[in-house]
Amino acid sequence: MRAGISLLGAEPDVVIVHRDADNAGVPARRAEITDGVTEVSATLTCCPVIPIRMTEAWLLLDDGAIRRVAGNPKGKSDLGLPHPREVERIADPKQRLRDALLAAADKTGRRRERGANRFDSHRRQLLERLDPHGPISRLDGWNRLVEDVDRIVDLWRSA
Repeated sequence: MRAGISLLGAEPDVVIVHRDADNAGVPARRAEITDGVTEVSATLTCCPVIPIRMTEAWLLLDDGAIRRVAGNPKGKSDLGLPHPREVERIADPKQRLRDALLAAADKTGRRRERGANRFDSHRRQLLERLDPHGPISRLDGWNRLVEDVDRIVDLWRSA
């Protein structure tokens, strides 16, 4: 963070810090982020982004988006997506998303391999297309992020 601020030549308006909660839990990660930011500067405004597992869990909620990104929007194969109540408890959401994208593409052989090699691009597209008011709005981790962003906007408005 210090290096980034040094490159900017000034403190940014806000620092967004992403850290998966994983086994440590949200309160521990929030404290870790807050302590780290405060150590760098007591005046920095921080917006923690703390998914319960991995950010990929948030992408497992939209069957249609996964099929579109995989290039097979009318596909019918089972993607093995979890129920929204379970999505933040999946042990390895990144692998589950990889599997869902491959199932959605419904390809074999080299085409399947090419699809597997495009995982980073597919994940980026899913993040860009994420509907903030869609199924993700039922997840605790997402709602905490929205509350943190709203808090920062309120601070800016009152300044």
